[in-house]
Amino acid sequence: MKSEVVAEAARATLDGSIPFPEVVGRLIETGVEYYHVDYVALQITYYSASGELIKTPINYEGLPSVAADFDLDALKAAILDSQQNGQHYRDFSKRAMNAGVQGYIAFLRGKRVTYWARGGDNHTEWFPGAKP
Repeated sequence: MKSEVVAEAARATLDGSIPFPEVVGRLIETGVEYYHVDYVALQITYYSASGELIKTPINYEGLPSVAADFDLDALKAAILDSQQNGQHYRDFSKRAMNAGVQGYIAFLRGKRVTYWARGGDNHTEWFPGAKP
């Protein structure tokens, strides 16, 4: 993995300068197999198939604490808004945290994202166009 490519993709995600599919393409090209977003630690960890990892901060100010209870309907609404309306990642993060999402792993090779909550509840969402 090239740390500068990962850092640029992370920056572009946070500032909304490129769309999610383009971010995914760049990450795959540099060897990222999956990444873990941790809303408690406010960081993203990127992993390669060979075991390399790179951490980047989520440097938004004013994010809420992760809600105690998981609200799957609110999470699905936030996901749909991002997919259909290009919602900014900061807004998605706030909504996900308010819905009780503690973190998620985006499996780039597997074309899915698994979200989980503080109580162990989880939800897997396939990338648009991907199938189980």
